[in-house]
Formats: sequence, structure tokens, C-alpha cells
Amino acid sequence: MKMIQAMALALVLGGAAAAHAEQPIQRTDLIQNDIDVPGHEVVQVRVDIAPGVLAPNHSHPGEEVAFVIEGTLEYQLEGRQPVILKPGQSLFIPSGTVHSAKNVGSGKASELATYIVRKGETLVVPAK
Repeated sequence: MKMIQAMALALVLGGAAAAHAEQPIQRTDLIQNDIDVPGHEVVQVRVDIAPGVLAPNHSHPGEEVAFVIEGTLEYQLEGRQPVILKPGQSLFIPSGTVHSAKNVGSGKASELATYIVRKGETLVVPAK
């Protein structure tokens, strides 16, 4: 992942040391690859969130599919009612939609986030 994108991810989701397991939010980049849609790429990330922790409002320059691996996550998409997902459930987040995710369970929660985004843009954009 490009340095600017990585820095933005760290700032939005838990600080510059987000790669350490003791952090409230840990992101693990799994794959970043071009796709057949010109100017777009797929990015897949595992996100681990400690109990009670909120990933604050942000958006992405493309679509996201969030798949809950473990725990219980509450997603709040702008203009919609909150939705709570448990392991095995997925959520589609449209391009540019401001959203947040909070671990509302008693243990660690993990999601597999798959993004189809415009290439070269910052992956995580903090909400204003």
C-alpha cells in the first residue's frame, strides 16, 4: 500500500502504531491488485477491533464489502439505521458513504474488508 494511504489509515483507525496487537484497532493488509475495470483496484484488509472501540466516521473512494469474521460489530451508515452484524454476515457500503463501525461485543471483533476503489486515491477518508 502506498505510504500516504498507509499513513491515512493509521491516523483514522488507531494512531501511527496501529500495527501492534495491543492497539484498539489493528489493520492487516492482505492484498492490493489491479482489476479489469480501468483505473480501479481491489484492496482487502483484515480489521481487528477491541471491545467497545469505535472506528470513527470515514468513507472510501469506492465500494466496500465488510464480512464479519468474529465478534459483534455495529455499523452506522450515513442516513440509515444502525445495523449489527455477527460472524458470517456481510454489509455492502456504497462508494463515498460516510460510516463507522463499533465493536459492541465483549471480545475482539474482526472483519474482512474488501474494497473496489479508484486507484491512487487515499483508501480511508476521515469524515469532516
